[in-house]
Amino acid sequence: MTTTCSAPGKIYLFGEHAVVYGEPALACAVELRTRVSARSSNDTTIKSGIGTTGLDFEVHPYVSSAIKKLGSPTVEIKISSDIPVGSGLGSSAAVTVATLAAINIEFGLGYGNEDIARIGHEIEKEVQGAASPTDTFVSTFGGVVEIPSRKRLNLLECGIVIGNTNKGASPKKTAKLVKQVAQLKEEYPDSINPIIKIIGSFARHGKEMISEKNYNSLGKLMNVNHGLLDALGVCTIELSALVYAARNAGAYGAKLTGAGGGGCMVALTDSPREVADAIEKAGGQAIITRFTSEGVIKE
Repeated sequence: MTTTCSAPGKIYLFGEHAVVYGEPALACAVELRTRVSARSSNDTTIKSGIGTTGLDFEVHPYVSSAIKKLGSPTVEIKISSDIPVGSGLGSSAAVTVATLAAINIEFGLGYGNEDIARIGHEIEKEVQGAASPTDTFVSTFGGVVEIPSRKRLNLLECGIVIGNTNKGASPKKTAKLVKQVAQLKEEYPDSINPIIKIIGSFARHGKEMISEKNYNSLGKLMNVNHGLLDALGVCTIELSALVYAARNAGAYGAKLTGAGGGGCMVALTDSPREVADAIEKAGGQAIITRFTSEGVIKE
């Protein structure tokens, strides 16, 4: 018998960096999935696009940690993914959550989704040194979620296009950017603290706009949020080129998603094809997707 589970990636509508300082954020699961198959085997093997290994904490750190954490018997794991790695779309959370869920079902371990999200966060913390519980929570439960309250919001009904700069934002780079913002905040508290607070306010306003399906206003706030993230020094010229291309093609709004320094931007739009074409013309890889209420599922 083989068990296959999949878990979604995520984007941030609002709140990157500000969430570190206790401000709210809005994160959404998107229909880009990582699929993990698990089956009992004589030897533990992990097969993915980056190679085949046994337990290997260098090549497959998240999957190896998941196998170890669950203390599962020898297992064969196969991974395939729609989510670009190191792009700020929660690829590590998705592979961790899907692996935990597949092993849990395959060996009848009896964990619930709350356990999967919690163990997934522990693994991300161990591998990365620091990690927000947001990614593993959203990947496990799906939907649109306010952080840190974990309140579920309505699913957005407009289209979404992700633009990938194909310049990965590694965990080390992410940690460096978080530290950089902290230093800026320390040096210029009178100027930077209000920026952090304003970013938090977007998540509060955004909740109302989502419930009213006011995507035009939501997009406007995303545009301002992007400008403030740029002011904090976490944007790149490649990200901004894709953001402006999406806006010029008629997107409601566009901003970077995740820590910045590379990775992806996201645009809300009702004309996804036009926005995707504009992103491609500006040198990015465009991914047309949709929001999803489904978290980790057995396939």
